[in-house]
Amino acid sequence: MLRSDSGSGDDSLDGLSNRVHRCPLTPSLSPRKRTTSQSKTEPPLLRTNKRTIYTAGRPPWYNVTGTTFKEAFVIGLCGGSASGKTTVANKIIEALDVPWVVLLSMDSFYKVLNKEEQELAAKNEYNFDHPDAFDFELLVTVLRKLKKGKSIKVPVYDFTSHCRRKEWKTVYGANVVIFEGILAFANKELLKLLDMKVFVDTDSDIRLIRRLKRDISQRGRDISGIIKQYNKFVKPAFEQYIEPTVQVADIVVPRGGENFVALDLIVQHVHSQLEKVQIIKIKLALTFIHQCTLCPIRFCHLCVCRNKETNRDEFIFYSKRLMRLLIEHALSFLPLKPVSVETPQGGVYEGKRLSGNRITGVSILRAGETMEQALMAVCKDIRLGKILIQTNHDTGEPELHYLRLPKDISEDYVILMDSTVSTGAAALMAVRVLLDHDVAEDKIFLLSLLMAEMGVHSVAYAFPKVRIITTAVDKEVNDQFHIIPGIGNFGDRYFGTDAPSDWCESDEGMDF
Repeated sequence: MLRSDSGSGDDSLDGLSNRVHRCPLTPSLSPRKRTTSQSKTEPPLLRTNKRTIYTAGRPPWYNVTGTTFKEAFVIGLCGGSASGKTTVANKIIEALDVPWVVLLSMDSFYKVLNKEEQELAAKNEYNFDHPDAFDFELLVTVLRKLKKGKSIKVPVYDFTSHCRRKEWKTVYGANVVIFEGILAFANKELLKLLDMKVFVDTDSDIRLIRRLKRDISQRGRDISGIIKQYNKFVKPAFEQYIEPTVQVADIVVPRGGENFVALDLIVQHVHSQLEKVQIIKIKLALTFIHQCTLCPIRFCHLCVCRNKETNRDEFIFYSKRLMRLLIEHALSFLPLKPVSVETPQGGVYEGKRLSGNRITGVSILRAGETMEQALMAVCKDIRLGKILIQTNHDTGEPELHYLRLPKDISEDYVILMDSTVSTGAAALMAVRVLLDHDVAEDKIFLLSLLMAEMGVHSVAYAFPKVRIITTAVDKEVNDQFHIIPGIGNFGDRYFGTDAPSDWCESDEGMDF
């Protein structure tokens, strides 16, 4: 066990605030912007210099075979109540310089209290620091799935009413998962999931002061009740259940977030592990050649749409015709079953009907949304979902910004729609989102009016069971990843908006 005692002075009480402090471990470098998914009640916002983005995380990265990379690196943070675990976690996140981190709090996994237990909690007579207060079965299940890169739903615990809220939060996989809690090391199954175990050791007087301020300001409790609960439950539980687990820790961090030497050791170790599995700055290898299905169309329609002189009315008219033909052709690949019907003349006709469950359409915003009307015209009462994926111009990596999928989509055949696909980055992530929601790969149909060979190859190689259907495939993509000869920016031509100077062939990387 490595114990770091370097530094001077008491742990700062700044940990009482909700701010995220940047750890000045490498002052010469500016940490890259990243997205952090948290299981707490704060809204998942990523604030950049240009805009505020809503995000609940992102699906895990995958390699060119369609499988996720090696399991996420999980850091366990343990320590007494108000020891500064969240402060340490946030400073590690700031210093790590990896694009995706999930922060999972043990506080979200308190058990649902019955009426009698709620009455005890209201009188500060319920022991929230005892192992029996936590739903370890759910916690282990959630952390195990998150470690494997799967999406999970995290309960949101209301400390005022001592119950779980109806809305659970969806969190996606990441490169690094930081799990923090007072009893993070108290369960054998949890310990097996932790790649690094960090114990935050803070003086008991400081922890009491922090707890007083937190519970009064954030949880609406009175001082006498907090002191009573601390002496009766919190302190004894720390001595009996929490403090002994320091023996299993890999690193002990005295004074929490102000111990820069200890934080630097943690960050260096995590970096070395990530580099071994090649997670940092992943670049997809798009080298595999695969064929997709071409929709038989009237080539005059596509020619009109490609022509830069075509006015907007004609562009929309012929685009809709292409969409209708494309979708009707795609439906012919769905499994059918024989059926007999009786005609009005009394005869029997042997025909076919769709075999299986419902069809759901999912559009990749914004240009993919233009195909929804044609889909609804062909498929009666179809359900629709939407995915917004954009490229981060700082990192060059696609990010999931918005997601709305119908319930119980896992059993459906899914028509995934994007007007054009150049590199395939957005399509790859959209497919990964659907797989994350348990949609079978062979039930996904990717439809696009125009694709580049690069996009076809990347999607087909990563997800060989996904059916790709398009009206045309162009061979070239230029240095700006525009399809050549292409069709222009489909979204701008369809909606009548002006393209920015760095427009992309597909809306995969658009800012709007």
